[in-house]
Amino acid sequence: MTQNDKLIGKNIKLYRDSLGFSQENISSFLEIKREMLSYYENGQRTIPVNLLEKLADVFGVELMDLLEEDSSMNQANVRLAFRADSLEPNDMEVIASFRRIVKNYIKISKMDEAK
Repeated sequence: MTQNDKLIGKNIKLYRDSLGFSQENISSFLEIKREMLSYYENGQRTIPVNLLEKLADVFGVELMDLLEEDSSMNQANVRLAFRADSLEPNDMEVIASFRRIVKNYIKISKMDEAK
């Protein structure tokens, strides 16, 4: 358990709560046990990069946002927020895909503006 594990865990919980996802929603999406997600959120285990990438997609943020120390920046980075009261496992895949498209669109738009 490192400081990074604690920071990442705190940010996962922050985004999850901000977007209204339950631990069950996220753990099902990641295909892990809910208890393992709890370990990640508490900084007791190191989360694999492939799971961090999936979380970034479903949260609609960049992977580096999960490493951000400033919680006010994290709040500003939450896009397309909605309350997720009753989600099916497939819904999480659709949300992640949609948010991945939005992130890419925003990147492309910023590149076009810089020209």
